Amino acid sequence: MKTKIAIVLFISLFFIACNSTKTAATPEQIQTLDQLVADQSFKIESVWAMPQINRSIAALQSSGLIAPGSNANRISLTGIANELKLKGEVITSRLPYYGEVQMPSGYNGSDDNSITFDGNIKDYKIVKNENNSYTISFDAKSNNENYDVTILLYPSLKSDMILKGAKRFPIRYTGNVVRISE
Repeated sequence: MKTKIAIVLFISLFFIACNSTKTAATPEQIQTLDQLVADQSFKIESVWAMPQINRSIAALQSSGLIAPGSNANRISLTGIANELKLKGEVITSRLPYYGEVQMPSGYNGSDDNSITFDGNIKDYKIVKNENNSYTISFDAKSNNENYDVTILLYPSLKSDMILKGAKRFPIRYTGNVVRISE
């Protein structure tokens, strides 16, 4: 009997402890995110790149070329310049790409593999989710490729971004969103 009571007590304390670690967004955080999305004026600086794992990426990890602290499915972008800026309907970006390119677009090494946008977006859609986060989706075009972009913005000003190109495997980036300084 004492064992059963101890088990029930332990499980109850475990669930109480787990629930106490969940933090709800403050009204200030929600208001800041609402304003960023309404103004369509923000910059995302990614901290991690998460490529789709395939044989090529796994071989890269086996070769020892991936930096310490990273692995084949999660590559640190610390110290690597990267950003995605959205100002109105204009997007600019320079994001490193890790993954498999299905159809090369440059010859003789003339094309780097980064994802670079500089132009207008199409089919811009915003959805506010139940947890006060936003899902933003749009189409963007780089020099030689079209992308479907989906961005999740959270009240904590964290971001989760997925880019699907016509010639590349999808890649996911996580990072932080900030207001573009005027």
